[in-house]
Amino acid sequence: MNGHRGFSVLRSEAAGAVRTALVSAENLQLTLKTELSQEEQHLTPHTHTNGGPDETHTKGYCTEVNEDLKEMLESNKESLKLEAMKRVVGLIAKGKNASELFPAVVKNVASKNIELKKLVYVYLVRYAEEQQDLALLSISTFQRALKDPNQLIRASALRVLSSIRVPIIVPIMMLAIKEAASDMSPYVRKTSAHAIQKLYSLDQDQKELLIEVIEKLLKDKSTLVAGSVVMAFEEVCPDRIDLIHKNYRKLCNLLVDVEEWGQVVIISMLTRYARTQFTSPWKEDGVFDEHNERAFYESDEEKTRDETEAKPYMMDPDHRLLLRNTKPLLQSRNTAVVMSVAQLYWHLAPKNEVSIVTKSLVRLLRSHREVQYIVLQNIATMSIQRKGMFEPYMKSFYVRSTDATHIKSLKLEILTSLANEANISTILREFQTYVKSQDKQFAAGTIQAIGRCATNISEVTDTCLNGLVLLLSNRDETVVAESVVVIRKLLQIQPTQHSDIIKHMAKLFDNITVPMARASILWLMGEYCERVPKIAPDVLRKMAKSFTSEEDIVKLQTVNLAAKLYLTNSKQTKLLTQYILNLGKYDQNYDIRDRTRFIRQLIVPNDKNGALSKYAHRILLAPKPASVLESAYKDRDRYQLGTLSHTINTKASGYLELSDWPAVAPDKSVRNVEVIEPGKEWAPSLGKTGKSKPAKSSDDKFYSDSGEEEEEEEGSGSSSSEDGSGSSSSEESGSDAESHVQKNSSQSSEESDKSSSQSEKSSSESDSEKERKTKTPLQKKTVKPTAKDGDSDENGNVAKEANSSSAEESSSDSESDSDTHTDSDSGTEHKKKTKSKAKPKVEVKSTKEVSLLDLGDFTPAPVTQHKSSVLSPSLLGDLEGLSLSNVSSTIQLSGPAFVPEKSHDLLHRMTGKGLSAQYQFPRQPCLYQPTMVSVQISLTNTTDHPLEQIHIGDRSPTGLNIHCFNTIECLEPEASVTVFIGIDFNDSTQAANFQLCTKEDHFSVSIQPAIGELLLPITMTELDFRKEQSKLLGMNESSATITMAAENMTSQPISRPVATVANLGVVPSSQDNVHRFAGKTASSGAVVLVMVELRESSTALITINTEKSVMGSMLLRDLKLALAQA
Repeated sequence: MNGHRGFSVLRSEAAGAVRTALVSAENLQLTLKTELSQEEQHLTPHTHTNGGPDETHTKGYCTEVNEDLKEMLESNKESLKLEAMKRVVGLIAKGKNASELFPAVVKNVASKNIELKKLVYVYLVRYAEEQQDLALLSISTFQRALKDPNQLIRASALRVLSSIRVPIIVPIMMLAIKEAASDMSPYVRKTSAHAIQKLYSLDQDQKELLIEVIEKLLKDKSTLVAGSVVMAFEEVCPDRIDLIHKNYRKLCNLLVDVEEWGQVVIISMLTRYARTQFTSPWKEDGVFDEHNERAFYESDEEKTRDETEAKPYMMDPDHRLLLRNTKPLLQSRNTAVVMSVAQLYWHLAPKNEVSIVTKSLVRLLRSHREVQYIVLQNIATMSIQRKGMFEPYMKSFYVRSTDATHIKSLKLEILTSLANEANISTILREFQTYVKSQDKQFAAGTIQAIGRCATNISEVTDTCLNGLVLLLSNRDETVVAESVVVIRKLLQIQPTQHSDIIKHMAKLFDNITVPMARASILWLMGEYCERVPKIAPDVLRKMAKSFTSEEDIVKLQTVNLAAKLYLTNSKQTKLLTQYILNLGKYDQNYDIRDRTRFIRQLIVPNDKNGALSKYAHRILLAPKPASVLESAYKDRDRYQLGTLSHTINTKASGYLELSDWPAVAPDKSVRNVEVIEPGKEWAPSLGKTGKSKPAKSSDDKFYSDSGEEEEEEEGSGSSSSEDGSGSSSSEESGSDAESHVQKNSSQSSEESDKSSSQSEKSSSESDSEKERKTKTPLQKKTVKPTAKDGDSDENGNVAKEANSSSAEESSSDSESDSDTHTDSDSGTEHKKKTKSKAKPKVEVKSTKEVSLLDLGDFTPAPVTQHKSSVLSPSLLGDLEGLSLSNVSSTIQLSGPAFVPEKSHDLLHRMTGKGLSAQYQFPRQPCLYQPTMVSVQISLTNTTDHPLEQIHIGDRSPTGLNIHCFNTIECLEPEASVTVFIGIDFNDSTQAANFQLCTKEDHFSVSIQPAIGELLLPITMTELDFRKEQSKLLGMNESSATITMAAENMTSQPISRPVATVANLGVVPSSQDNVHRFAGKTASSGAVVLVMVELRESSTALITINTEKSVMGSMLLRDLKLALAQA
């Protein structure tokens, strides 16, 4: 009630705002007419006589163009208006200013022409913020457009409305956003998420109302909306982590299908979320239970002792879900997505898993230089902490002559970080080439890199030092200067061994002109003056001559050198020192004057400063620590990788810091979402049927005696309500669930007629039979106790009905199974109502089919018992003749053309503590449910003791439909067993993750299906193939041309690779050079058509037609690879 009252208040505020806006707009319109007429009077060429002739001509031309466009926009012909709007939008696209046309354009906002209206809205979005007053004139039109049947118009109207940044219409915008958030079109809901950010920047007081809308949109299941609403969440309320809890798993699962820029935003948000909700996977003392190989061999005593010492780290399943679902995005074509996944793994993944992003980051280095710059910056930060990640790809960081300077510097930084004892010789050879570069800045950077290598790797320090000394004779003074600076830093490490180098540098002093290099040599002379007692005074003498013409940095080091020599060799340098101190005393630079006075008081004793001069030697000649050559990217890891703050190395506006890992993980139950199972979801809407009753009936249905089993067969055969609802569900895909249930009883007779169209007799009998059941509900209960004594004539009639409708059952059964469980459940509920009446009619059939369910490895799934109970070996055999209701009757399921024997590791014996598991796809129709894919699993016990209670535990993603195998009570040592499971992959290659459990352990495993294993083979005539192909053109068609070996251009080499890649049936072809294959998706039953046309010069055209365009493109990729390598 409170929400409803608040909504009505908001609506009244919006109405008041509209009235205010219209009043101000009317006043504006009165003044606008005179203003416009004045403008038109002044829009003549003579107004621009002040400018030059070219300027006057250009402005006059633009005025003429605008006048023409105005005339076209004000004409009565829609075609002229449309042409004018196309030209206007073209001008905007070229960056021209078309704001003068706003009054003429805004008049057409109420046009009935959809194309014209779209272009007008494009224009208004561009100029609504600049021409706010004029845009207000049409605000009522925008509000009407929010109710337009066309979703593009509704979205455009909201976009324009949110672009008018006037506080007076905030209530109108708020109301429009609320209504758009509930729109049926995901595109309009996406636009409402964009409008949230605009409204928040206009009026932050609306934050609480906007958070309510964000919370609602976060629950949206559309991938189109997900990225936009998370962006709104990040802008409006990034600290409201509680809004993400319930939607966390949904966002993880939707991530692969969200548009690219939405993926970037979601990954960034989930990275921050994970750092607050999960414990650190980087604990040094933690043992990863997934890779704990020792656990299989250790004794009980060791195990108990280890448990007391350190608990093994167990990753939260939700943490693993995020890492697993973002991993495929490393293959994205969008570099921002790849970078986002890389930073997520860097900040969230265990250290032994981070390296999987390396290859993808290196791949990005082939992109534009702007992309290279960002990626290299992030790699530079990563390589400092984990050198091993990028060491195998060291050659990718070699500098190219075409690289820009900033790219070269980053590659140099990375190579220096990757240097170690093993590869240093290769890197130094590379550096020798770089030093000769014409780019002086890059050459200087290389010398610094050599110095860093010499500092970090003691084995090559002497080699690097000798190489740098050779560079001192280089003609380029930039190289010489940088070499001197680096040598000075290196000499501090081992000064006693390198007096010759200091002497050599002193000889070169006269030829070096770069101030920093001259200052470095003077510092070396003063610091190690005792090791060069003859050379240092001579250098000071030369400096005394040129003191007044030197740079300030050189003067300061000259004063320091004079002071140090005065303390160590005062006989030779006393007069020189006094001379230099006098020069410094009157220097123009105050720093030099202050330094000179300080030095004089320090080294020359007198009555006032006698105490201080005692410590002069200790102050000036104290041993100094060697300077450390560090990377400029050492401290950048304090910012999140991939962010602007990391790039500029400064906290940017809007940057959200990553929090530290929590010591104890918060309650993970907050992410649990109550999943309403399909059967339970529909039960309340059936009115009189109670909740406990369906469950009881479902159990009775499977665990009943033979009479009850056959009674269900009869219920489906005679009434055909389940088949009807299943077959009609594809036609009613647009209708919602509730209306479907409400109409179920009224439509049941029509659906029955549809499903049994092949036999009019059985249809009429089933209709009359259903009529009797509906009319006499009380009679059912009186008949039930005498079910076994039913008369034979009635039984015979029923048997005939069941036989005549068996074909319809098999055809409609596949259709209903490929639909949702909902349709089947509604059919099941209808059968329960007809159960008692049907019971006495099944006695004759009961002896015939009493053993239909006696299957060795068949166990019904809890949710789908009503489907499993009607399957049998005989029905499984009939699957090959099963016809599809939505295609031609000649299109039928067929057996697999080829069954690959390749098996995949599901659980390694080391990881599974002795339990080994492998899986493969047998390519047989699934026994448990037609929408499932059958998977064969081989379990082997490699231990020396029995393994008990092997079963399937938790599964993910939530709601994954898996039909599990029966619990294996005991598996003896060295014994193996083969079991079958069914998985509904929902036409997606997303991995099915579940736990394979024993009595003591749980192991997380994953089954990743190839795209070709999600298909079932079908057969059809060539005519039907072409007919179906003609329906699946345009976006439903994918094609590619490949080159094949000449010997493979025949039928057998073509069919085998295709059948290996995909479970497709062969379609007969009248042309020798054209090979056709057909199949359907297991989950939805969508037809997949493949045609391989052999052409001249050993080329072949592969064409795939299917409404599942994503599956088509993935299948095309696999077929190209298989046929090219055949």
